[in-house]
Amino acid sequence: MKSTESEYQEIIQYCQDLFAKKNQDYGTSWRILRIPSLTDQIFIKAQRIRTIQEKGTQKVNEDISSEFIGIINYCVMALIQIAAIEHREEINDTQLTSLYNQQVNEVKELLFNKNHDYGEAWRDMRVSSMTDIILMKLLRIKQIEDNQGLTLVSEGVKAGYQDIINYSVFCLIKSNALQTN
Repeated sequence: MKSTESEYQEIIQYCQDLFAKKNQDYGTSWRILRIPSLTDQIFIKAQRIRTIQEKGTQKVNEDISSEFIGIINYCVMALIQIAAIEHREEINDTQLTSLYNQQVNEVKELLFNKNHDYGEAWRDMRVSSMTDIILMKLLRIKQIEDNQGLTLVSEGVKAGYQDIINYSVFCLIKSNALQTN
């Protein structure tokens, strides 16, 4: 069995490669999106996963793993937007790679800090439970956005996106979607 770090890195590399290819096709057109629009895109993907999990069937020939990959990349987009909110211009490939790496490295550090404290408890969780947690975190983010970003005691939207990335990676690892084991 591979280590969490190697499994995590393989999945993030796959997501980043896909992100780069889509950037070649579309450019950084996503930069026009406001943070709540990105949250809604992520919500749509997570809701589709839950619906398929509940119904046990699907009519659109796009597997659940591609939705988790999309969630990861949309979360990275949101984190980039948060870090550079004033800037809506195009980002060149080199800058985009750097920004992507910066965000996923921060998320990875968070993962390993939490993994240390929680003892990789996620390995004993169900993918369906993690999907529910992703949806809950999205609802929390939407509430914070509706409150103009103000919170009394919570960590805020950035922490929510980071957790969603990690839960999505866990789901991909658990489902062996990219044959990382």
